[in-house]
Amino acid sequence: MSTVQLQNYIAGEWIAGATTSKDVNPSDTGDVIAEYAQADKAQTERAVEAARAAFPAWATFGVQARADLLDKVGNEIIARKDELGKLLSREEGKTLPEGIGEVARAGNVFKFFAGEVLRRSGELIPSVRPGIDVELTREPVGVVGIIAPWNFPAAIPAWKIAPALAYGNCVVFKPADLVPGMAHAIAKILIDAGIPKGVFNFVMGRGSVVGEVIVNDKRVDAITFTGSVETGKQVAAKAIARMAKFQLEMGGKNPLVILDDADLKIAVECAVNGAFFSTGQRCTASSRFIVTKGIHDKFVAAVIERLKGVKVDNALKQGTDIGPVVDKSQLNQDLFYIEEAKKEGGKLAFGGNLVKRETDGFYLEPALFTETVNTMRINREEVFGPVASVVAVKDYEEALAVANDTPFGLSSGIVTTSLKQASHFRKNAQAGMVMVNLPTAGVDYHVPFGGRKGSSYGPREQGRYAAEFFTTVKTSYVLA
Repeated sequence: MSTVQLQNYIAGEWIAGATTSKDVNPSDTGDVIAEYAQADKAQTERAVEAARAAFPAWATFGVQARADLLDKVGNEIIARKDELGKLLSREEGKTLPEGIGEVARAGNVFKFFAGEVLRRSGELIPSVRPGIDVELTREPVGVVGIIAPWNFPAAIPAWKIAPALAYGNCVVFKPADLVPGMAHAIAKILIDAGIPKGVFNFVMGRGSVVGEVIVNDKRVDAITFTGSVETGKQVAAKAIARMAKFQLEMGGKNPLVILDDADLKIAVECAVNGAFFSTGQRCTASSRFIVTKGIHDKFVAAVIERLKGVKVDNALKQGTDIGPVVDKSQLNQDLFYIEEAKKEGGKLAFGGNLVKRETDGFYLEPALFTETVNTMRINREEVFGPVASVVAVKDYEEALAVANDTPFGLSSGIVTTSLKQASHFRKNAQAGMVMVNLPTAGVDYHVPFGGRKGSSYGPREQGRYAAEFFTTVKTSYVLA
């Protein structure tokens, strides 16, 4: 049986790449999902050229037709959520229920922005000078370069592509190397829905080739990037050098504070879900459990007991709670931090071992460290795997200080039955998103997403706030 060949879509045509690369199932490394095209510099430049040429017509495209197209895309994604969810889980490694749920979310994102096409508004205000009106309107930025990560291969591309198109921009989309199949499926749905030639371009390939063109080409007006802090800083430096607009979503080292008065059952479920589900491969994952002394021992014991019942196995197998790590490189990174935590004095209270299953895959037991302090690398740097640590503190005040003592600021959570403490935490947690008695991971598609400090830069993603990045404001003065 021949391997499926996935091509790039440039200027309205499916095009083979300069080279190809394999898309491998992390639950079963003998399962090659597809071979995908890897574009070279010239092909990427052609995609940028096509987007630039298509922009004037798309920017003035009828709003009803644009809304209908995006709604059609959303409906198709939702109708095929089981099929596409299986592809996502096979390719990325999150469990099948998680994969299906993510695909449905992507469909809802497209439908939300279909509505936003028709909800665009401006302002008409009086000038301070008599007889003059002032009109404030939003216009599309132009050509948007989209560089997406591998950990949410349906949702994150959707929440970048949908608003870009909704607000009248043209797109050059580069998915992560590890998840070309899901990106290709979304691209094909857009194309089958009737997206005009050149408006949407889909270019797979290495960041050092495709990403470099997108970031450096003067015809790309804005870049939206989700990925590592190191790469994000490079994107920022190159974008600012040519005065391009940019938006960055990067890492997290998210705290979950557990106070003495917490409901223990809720605390354990928030901790295990937030830290270990999706194999911990979420920028919003809880990686630091900050626990006050009165509940510390009970909390640790209960989390360990809960983890004993967690099943690590093939992502597509019924009953699996946690799938494999996405690839060998990420697995090695997880194992490196586990060893570093041991060297620095952390106690591995549970897990952290490689797991063998029926098929060869990148299986790792969830790891829980205790007896850690906030200055350890395990508490300062993003692991991006099923690894979490416990930091013991004496009271709420110390818990808040430790929670905020991080170079990141994406998501922050607290478990407490005290309205006073919950309210204070919401106001004083230095994070873009705060969760009370909920896992730090898990956000809605219609509200802003983003963080502070080293986690994010630029306007928020998702919801109506997406207009801040994907449009530019024009102020017009008119003599009445």
